[in-house]
Amino acid sequence: MDIYTNMDTINNITPAAEGSDSTGSLRVSVVSTIGMIPVANATVVITRTEEPDTILETLTTDSSGQTPIVTLPTPPVALSLTPEFEFRPYSEYNITVTAEGYEPVEVSGSELLSGSLSLQPVVMTPLESAQEAEQFIIIPDHTLYGDYPPKIPEDEIKPMDESGEIVLSRVVIPEYIIVHDGVPSDSAAPNYWVRYKDYIKNVASCEIYSTWPEAAIYANILVIMSVTLNRVYTEWYRGQGYPFTITSSTAYDQKWIYGRNIFENIDYLVDTIFANYLARPGVRQPIFTSYCDGDRVSCNGLSQWGSKYLAEEGYSAIDIIRYYYGNDMYIATADMISGVPSSFPGYALSIGASGDKVRQLQTQLNRIARNYPAIPTVTPDGIYGPATAQSVRAFQSIFNLPQTGVTDYATWYEISDIYVGVTRIAEPG
Repeated sequence: MDIYTNMDTINNITPAAEGSDSTGSLRVSVVSTIGMIPVANATVVITRTEEPDTILETLTTDSSGQTPIVTLPTPPVALSLTPEFEFRPYSEYNITVTAEGYEPVEVSGSELLSGSLSLQPVVMTPLESAQEAEQFIIIPDHTLYGDYPPKIPEDEIKPMDESGEIVLSRVVIPEYIIVHDGVPSDSAAPNYWVRYKDYIKNVASCEIYSTWPEAAIYANILVIMSVTLNRVYTEWYRGQGYPFTITSSTAYDQKWIYGRNIFENIDYLVDTIFANYLARPGVRQPIFTSYCDGDRVSCNGLSQWGSKYLAEEGYSAIDIIRYYYGNDMYIATADMISGVPSSFPGYALSIGASGDKVRQLQTQLNRIARNYPAIPTVTPDGIYGPATAQSVRAFQSIFNLPQTGVTDYATWYEISDIYVGVTRIAEPG
């Protein structure tokens, strides 16, 4: 593994946090490993990582497998807005989940930033399927705070000649990314099948702070997606004989942490732009957009801290991208999104809309409602009326989207993703 934790600083929290009013929010979502079924009536216990014997909150999940949102202390937001290594700019919490018929799960080190809503996913294994008594997940330091190996320099455009190298013919958003949780040569490291959007949300939450300006977050997500899709398009690791898409090593790729929390604003922004990547004129493959923190490590690519400062000066996301990669870089959209029943119609669906796309939407919502009974079922008549809008609004509430009742791009594809998830008997692996 490529983690070198600084044990002298891991437990440091600025004294200013102890007496301040700085807080963040947390919601835990619990599902079963089988059939994406929410686990209702699970007991969720929250403690500080530094004081695991002192219970702060005891919560119960609802019919959608979710806890109420709780507010917890954090260090001041200012610590996450400048490079800070003396004091950790976020709080860490332990989350223990128990439920009848399931093996317990404990997450250690779930991160909370001031003013941000943290979404902590928990996946529970039914007793009859469990291979161990308890699942224990440790979330290591954030990459902007902990010590991680710097990226090994790599060309932004991969050679693609006629030598038989494996490449795809077009840019496709894959349904899954296979993440090797270690350096490429570590054959003992596990491989995880991760939904593409979930992978991007996880990496972004590992690599940047949710407290940064939106333009900086947007630019960093674009860079992360372009790196990922370059690996997918060129089949970089498969071409070397490895059975995975990408690694979790910062030296080779970008950080991904099994079971970590993500942040609501990152979650939503990924949903709105997940089919995008960065491209140059005349180059078919997504650009391998190297990046680094820009403070401890310099690189020929985007500076994460630099992007934050540029956003504060009023730079847009594409301005930030072009500042680091040149004026010919542009935002492209993938030719195809794999694993969805039907593509977005090209316009938002709302009250008054009708047709086959509305009927398909209604059918999918009704199937999702079998797993998530808080979503009202509707008559699949192809007419987008108040009942359909209410069903969409309930879905949006559960899956962290703005509760508009309108099926926009982000909502359409989130419904498609969840529909595919609940209709599968088992995930590949």
